Amino acid sequence: MGSEREEVKTLRAYYVTAAVLGTVLPYYYLGSFAVENGFDVRLFVEQIVSARASLAFVIDLFISSFAFWPFLFQEAKRRQTPSPWLFVLLNLAVGLSCALPLFLYFREKKAPVAALRA
Repeated sequence: MGSEREEVKTLRAYYVTAAVLGTVLPYYYLGSFAVENGFDVRLFVEQIVSARASLAFVIDLFISSFAFWPFLFQEAKRRQTPSPWLFVLLNLAVGLSCALPLFLYFREKKAPVAALRA
């Protein structure tokens, strides 16, 4: 039983770390772009769509985000996590790399250890 609790604590720490990195790393590169080019949205979009490889990642991110939202609302209701709209806002303002691990952290926080055995 103590081992299961330690595993849950480790998983929660992993999710929090992923959420922090999922915030800091993308904003580091976004900030670097802004320092070099100012807040030139047109140039930003041009650079994304100019390379098919980067566009593939953007499309993947959009699809992953839209797949996350129904799961988010269903699990938030089931697990009584914080408002799912908070995570949608995080997804839009920061990114899926922050919103998803942070939601999973709160989801695990609400899950009783006994439920993990099932």
